[in-house]
Amino acid sequence: MVSRVVGAVALTVVGVLAGSFLLLTESAGGSQDPAVSGQPPPPVGGRALMEALDRNQDGTLSPEEINLAPTSLRRLDVDGDGILTPPELGPRRPPPPPNLPRGGGAARVQPPMAKDETESKILGLLDELDQYREGTMNVPREDGRMLRLLAEAVGARHVVELGTSNGYSGLWFALALIKTGGRLTTFEIDQGRFEMARRNFEKAGVDDRITMILGDAHQEVARVKDPIDILFIDADKEGYLDYLNKLLPLVRPGGLILSHNMKSPPPDPAYVKAITTNPELESLFVHMEAAGLGITLKKR
Repeated sequence: MVSRVVGAVALTVVGVLAGSFLLLTESAGGSQDPAVSGQPPPPVGGRALMEALDRNQDGTLSPEEINLAPTSLRRLDVDGDGILTPPELGPRRPPPPPNLPRGGGAARVQPPMAKDETESKILGLLDELDQYREGTMNVPREDGRMLRLLAEAVGARHVVELGTSNGYSGLWFALALIKTGGRLTTFEIDQGRFEMARRNFEKAGVDDRITMILGDAHQEVARVKDPIDILFIDADKEGYLDYLNKLLPLVRPGGLILSHNMKSPPPDPAYVKAITTNPELESLFVHMEAAGLGITLKKR
């Protein structure tokens, strides 16, 4: 009897969400640009809801995304009161152009410059990937540059990444690891993205220092045994706390935990609390005008 009731509730939720999605799609005029179609822009709430529900940003809601809808919607509840208010459903401010400085300074940020042929090859591939970002869930370019900077600055010998995608952030790490002699262990649950990343690593000539693991990282991280210099978390947002609890013991004193999407989509409040109230850790947040990147030091 209980299972039938639960099943009925689940079907009701799926039906309501599916109907809401159709309304949102119709309001937005499908995938057509409102400026081109002459149709009014989608409702403010529609954009926020789709951003939260459409986890892989492909413009559709899969059965898996519908099943995860309650968790996805909780990420919009910034103040944690259990109610979604108009400000929480407001439009997301687009990130500034990549060649403009943060903080309003007059000087323009220069693009990365290759020191040698190896760097030139990797940076060239990153430029190509920047031209086709739709649906990749890649970090913004400036966040990628930050990953490289931090990895090389701490002399990282072992970086663990949760969420390979097409290898974009892994290539930024590779720019550092070829200098430090380090290695990247990266986890991806999606077969298609996994294969894209493999091809990109091979094309860049860095596949020899990258260990790729396909599967659910919540289980697969048990395979990591070596000390970690940098842990980069950019996977399912509600899973950040579990990843932290499982891998923090392996992060060496003086090592870093880097957390993406600390602004948008809204992070799990429990994770933010974990990295900001633990006296063994020191955290700050950068690039919060865009997706947001958390930088957490495991104190010596």
